[in-house]
Amino acid sequence: MTIKDLKEAYNEKGEAVSPILPEEVKNFLIDIDGTICDDIPNEEPERMGTALPYPDALQMVNKWYDEGHIITFFTSRTEDHREVTEAWLKKNGFKYQALLMGKPRGGNYHWIDNHIVKATRFKGKFTDLVVETREIEVFKD
Repeated sequence: MTIKDLKEAYNEKGEAVSPILPEEVKNFLIDIDGTICDDIPNEEPERMGTALPYPDALQMVNKWYDEGHIITFFTSRTEDHREVTEAWLKKNGFKYQALLMGKPRGGNYHWIDNHIVKATRFKGKFTDLVVETREIEVFKD
C-alpha cells in the first residue's frame, strides 16, 4: 500500500478532504505492551529487548500485513525507547509500515476522528476478527 493507493475524497461542498484507503484495506493501529508481548512499563526499559512475543499476535499481524493491510504499532513507549522497540520488532519478525511512539498512558481511550474508527479490545488472544454489534457512545445530533 502506498500513497498512490489512497482514493480522493470530497465533502458535501465538493471540496477535497483527506484521502481514504480502499474499503477492503484496513488501517490497523496495534499497541505493543500487553497486546503483542508482555506488558512492560516504560520505567523498566531493560526488559523491552527481551520480551517474548505472543505467537498468535505475530501470526495474525503478519497475516494482515501479507493481505495488504496497513500495520502501525502505536505505543506508550517514549522516543527514548524507539531503537530498542524497532530492534525487538525486527528480531521477532513483525511486519509493519510504521511505529508511533508516545501514546498517552493510562488507558480509558476515547478516540474522536472524522474517519470511521473500529475498536477491538485485546483480551489475551489474536484471532480472525468477526462482526458483532455493540453499544457505543456517539455525539448527540
